Amino acid sequence: MRNVKALTATSLALALAACNMAPKYVRPDLPVPETSPAGPVGGAADATAVSADTAWKDFFTDPRLARVIQTALDNNRDLRIALANVEQARAQYRVQRADLLPAVGVNGSATYQDQPFAQQSSGGTGGVSGRTDIYTASVGVSAWEVDLFGRVRNLTKAAQESYFASVENRNAAQTALIAETATAWLTMAADQERLQIARNLEKAFGQTLDLTKARFSKGIASELEVRQAQTSYDQARSDIAAATTQVAQDKNALDLLAGTSLGAEDLPSNLPETDVTLANLPAELPSSLLLRRPDIAAAEHQLIGANANIGAARAAFFPTISLTAAFGTMSLGLSNLFKSGSDYWSLAPSASLPIFDFGKNQGNLRYARATYDAMVATYEKSVQTGFREVADALARRATMSAQLEAQTSLRNAARKSYQLSDARFKAGVDDFLTALDSQRTLYNAEQTLVATRLTRASNMVEIYRAIGGGLK
Repeated sequence: MRNVKALTATSLALALAACNMAPKYVRPDLPVPETSPAGPVGGAADATAVSADTAWKDFFTDPRLARVIQTALDNNRDLRIALANVEQARAQYRVQRADLLPAVGVNGSATYQDQPFAQQSSGGTGGVSGRTDIYTASVGVSAWEVDLFGRVRNLTKAAQESYFASVENRNAAQTALIAETATAWLTMAADQERLQIARNLEKAFGQTLDLTKARFSKGIASELEVRQAQTSYDQARSDIAAATTQVAQDKNALDLLAGTSLGAEDLPSNLPETDVTLANLPAELPSSLLLRRPDIAAAEHQLIGANANIGAARAAFFPTISLTAAFGTMSLGLSNLFKSGSDYWSLAPSASLPIFDFGKNQGNLRYARATYDAMVATYEKSVQTGFREVADALARRATMSAQLEAQTSLRNAARKSYQLSDARFKAGVDDFLTALDSQRTLYNAEQTLVATRLTRASNMVEIYRAIGGGLK
C-alpha cells in the first residue's frame, strides 16, 4: 500500500512537472497564393537553383565580384553589429535557461553572541553569562523555483526564440549586404561604361567642331553652326566631369560596404558582356520557399516566443513553489567545525499563491495575448511583402530579354545612322544639324542600353535577395 502511494505521488509530481500552460503553436496559413505569378522567364531550372540552399559563391559567378563580396562579409561593420546582437541574445538565453536548474552555492558564516542576561541555574538562585561562538559551513540551493506549471520553461523558450530570431536577423543582414555590394559593383561598372561613352562622344563632337570651324573660315559654314558645335562639345565635357564624379562616388560606396579600400584589380571597368549571376530561373516559385527568407523566419521565431510568453503569463495565476536546502557542518568552535558529529541539514520549501493583485496578472496575460496577435500580423505581413518582392522581380525578369533585344537593335540602328550621317556631312551632302542630331541620338541610345543592361543584372540580384539568398 505504501509503495502504491509513493508511486501515485511520484506520478502526480511528474505530471505537474510536465504541465505547460502555453497554447499549442500552429503556424498561421500563408496569406498568399500557393505559387508566384507565372511569366515567360528564361530557363526551366528547378526552384532550388536560386533557393536558400544555393551558396552565394555559386550564384555570383564573376570572380572579381565574388572577391569584393567576400571582403565585405569579412569587414563590414553593420554585419559585425548584427553578429554582436546575436551574441547578446545568446547570453540572455543562457541566463534565462539557468533558472531551470538549482544554483548550488557554498556558504560559510561565523556568529559571535554575547549574553547580557544571566541564565538561570537549575536552582533558580543564580546564573552565568558569557559569549557563544557559532561556526557553519554548508553547500545548498537557495529559493529554487520548482517549475510545476511551466512559467520558467516558457520564459526560457521565449528567450531561446529571441536568440533564434537574432540569428535570422543576422542572416538577413548578410543577404542584404551581399545584394547591396553586388548592386554597387554593377552600378560602378555601368557608370564606368557611361564615362567611356561620354569620352567617345567628346572626341566625336571635337572632330565635328574642328571641321565646322574650318568650314566657317572658308565661308562654307555659318557662325550659328560653329556655336551649335561648340555647345555640343562643351556638353560632352560636362558629362565627362559628372560621370567621373559618379565613378569616384561609386568607389567610395563600395569601400564603405567592403569595410576597406578595394584594389583596382577587383573593380569593374565596364559592364561584363556575360551574366555575373546564375541566368536560369524557374517560371514560378512555390510560396513555401518564402519561409526560408531570414526576415520571415525571424518573424516566426518572434511569434513562437510570444506564444510562450502567454504560457508564462498563465502560469502566474498558479502557486509558485520554491525550495531552499542546505547540508553542512556546525560547531561552537572553529577547530571542531569538520569533526564527526557536527553535520546538519535543512530543507525549507515555500509556496505562494496570488489572491489579490488588483489585476496585475490579468493585465500581463492580456498584454501577452495582444503581443501574440501583433506578431501574427507581423508574420503575415512579412510573408505578403516577400511574395510581392519575388513576384515583382520575376515579372521584371519576364520582359527584360525583349527590352534588351529591342534596345540593342535601337543602338545598332542609331550607330549606323550616325556613321552614314557623319560621312555625308564630311562630304558636304548633309548639313550640320542632321549630323548633330544623329550624334545625339546615338549618345542617348548607348546610355539607355547601358541602363537596360544594368537593370537586367540588378534584377537577378534582386531575385537573389527576395528569395532569401544563400547563406553558405
